[in-house]
Amino acid sequence: MKYDLQFFAKDGEGGEKTEPATAKKLKDAREEGKVAKSKELTAAFDLIVLFLVLKVFISFVGKGLLGLFPSIYAKIPEFIKINASGLSPHAVSTFLTEMILKWLEIVAPFFACGVVITILISIIQVGWKISTKPMNPKLSKMNPLNGFKRIFSKDSLFELLKSIVKIALIVYIAYTSIKDHRNQLFILYDLALNQAVCLVGEIIIDTGLKISIVYLVVGIADYVFQKRKFNEDMKMTKQEVKDEFKNTEGDPQIKGQQRRRMQEASQRRMMQDVPKADVVITNPTHYAVALKYDADKSTAPIVVAKGEDYLAQKIKEIAKDNQIEIVENKPLARMLYANVEIGAEIPPELYQAVAEVLAMVYHMKNG
Repeated sequence: MKYDLQFFAKDGEGGEKTEPATAKKLKDAREEGKVAKSKELTAAFDLIVLFLVLKVFISFVGKGLLGLFPSIYAKIPEFIKINASGLSPHAVSTFLTEMILKWLEIVAPFFACGVVITILISIIQVGWKISTKPMNPKLSKMNPLNGFKRIFSKDSLFELLKSIVKIALIVYIAYTSIKDHRNQLFILYDLALNQAVCLVGEIIIDTGLKISIVYLVVGIADYVFQKRKFNEDMKMTKQEVKDEFKNTEGDPQIKGQQRRRMQEASQRRMMQDVPKADVVITNPTHYAVALKYDADKSTAPIVVAKGEDYLAQKIKEIAKDNQIEIVENKPLARMLYANVEIGAEIPPELYQAVAEVLAMVYHMKNG
């Protein structure tokens, strides 16, 4: 019986996920809406800002709510008088719309601050990038089996446990906070309406801030956990890293073969230009540089071919076959090979040395 040890690997084919996520995988995950984000942290800041704004605008809210009720009741007789013939749906709708708009004027600061803080905390956590991919319909989301898996997964159990802890903390803090104000609560019946409203508002704000601070601690812990969990989920196997590299950068073996083919093609073109040279300057064993000078086409001699060791020997063989003069000049050969690319003109500092070689070659050709 043959055993496939890969079957027992932690994460299936490719082995265990031990490699940190690549930049490409993180970018793809972000475009799909997968980021390390804590909803608890956002909710905690929303609560803190809510109660702080409430503490600042408590007088504005109190006056607004107290003034809203007389305004509503004052309009009822006028409303009934105008519509004495019968209440139409349009009239009722107009009356309710007016009341709702007045109520929205009172709570507008809370909504505005909540929206701003939610966007700001989200940007701080994951940066600014809008993705609509999570909203795209997927058949896998409609699969009941996948739904049951999500319900009974360890992530769902963790969220359930976290919710229980949050509720327990909130209940405990609310109970202890209200218990500290129990003496004040017993005298509510003896206070005027305005005083009672202010007292209840102070108790609510004090309790809310305490709950928010504890909730903030829970949110920070949850954010650290979500960040760590996201990094673990994004880890890749060594095989996945190799496959991604092949897909993005190309197979190293194929790229190596392409480079070799390009080098071979370049060498073939170079060897074809050797017979056009006027002279080949050698080391004599290690370097060979073929030069051509055409006063009508260039201002200085051009390197048409160069090589070392085996390639240098090939250049000299072609030069011999085509009766091209081979001149031994070790310093000049090394300078040309190291400083001048194929197809480029020689630099001015080598004009004198090359001119002497070309003069000698032209003299020998002319007998």
